[in-house]
Amino acid sequence: DRVRVPDRREEMKTRAAQLRKPGEIVLVERELTLAEDEVLVKAHLSGICGSDKAMYRGEIPEKISLPFYLGHESGGTVVEVGAKVREYRPGDQVMAFTWCNTFADYFKAPVAGLQPAPAGLDRDFACLGEPIGCAMYSGLTCGAQLGDVVVVYGVGFAGQIIAQAAKRKGAYRVVAIDLADGKLDLAKRLGCDVVINPRREDPVQAVLEMTGGRGADVVVEAAGSEQSMNQASAMLKHNGILALYSWITQPVTLNLSRWHDDGFDIRSTCLVHHTPEERKVWTPWALRPVIQGMVNIRPLITHEFPLDRIADAFRAADTDATAIKVVVRN
Repeated sequence: DRVRVPDRREEMKTRAAQLRKPGEIVLVERELTLAEDEVLVKAHLSGICGSDKAMYRGEIPEKISLPFYLGHESGGTVVEVGAKVREYRPGDQVMAFTWCNTFADYFKAPVAGLQPAPAGLDRDFACLGEPIGCAMYSGLTCGAQLGDVVVVYGVGFAGQIIAQAAKRKGAYRVVAIDLADGKLDLAKRLGCDVVINPRREDPVQAVLEMTGGRGADVVVEAAGSEQSMNQASAMLKHNGILALYSWITQPVTLNLSRWHDDGFDIRSTCLVHHTPEERKVWTPWALRPVIQGMVNIRPLITHEFPLDRIADAFRAADTDATAIKVVVRN
């Protein structure tokens, strides 16, 4: 182990991934000093999030400056705790729910940025507890009901999970829309009834035709573009539910007239944007069907790299059309 933990007064060193500029990620040695309200975790596995990929491409939020230590989808084993920490102790299995540079051998996080891994949850899935929990929460709260036509626009990692949850909730027809045929093929294998590639057909027209001109009962927007947002609105029925999941980092122009005139139920279904207290209540509930084996997660982990190949991992996430969830294993 490269982190020295017996004496809290010592600075601890770890390998850590740093985004120096768009397209350039390097592994550096970083010193960690554990504060009295922080927890030190030995990382088991970390996932590359869509927000990580966006920053890699140069879409840097205003609140973040470069160089930046990446990583938040992770979990592992508690190694040490700060003097005022009572919630965790060494040996506990935890999930990360905050930006804390998890692409590293070890990472530290405040107590509020962690959550206990639920009993019975596969260890790999626990390390992806944040993205799995968020997607499951969206699928369970998007409003899908028995007999509904539900559209999931964008079937990356989250969209694939949301689509499975909607089908399990009794949707009559689940429609997956994506530009990548590989993702559509997987969605079909995992239970989607209809798949649409907008490169080949108009998704709005296709959904209206299959619903007799009425429109979908629920549309979950998980693609994150101006076009997907407006098409999602155009294919939704009067008084339908538009469930927002994706993270759009740039200003877009939307047809809000439909939102108003057709009385849409607009709901944000992203779990991590709740308070930490609410998140800790809802996450175990959202992950329960995964523990029960009702949602298939393993096929969604398409690429795996060791930490010393972090640059290759990001290149794959950015350029490989078959990539759904790219993980870095310690």
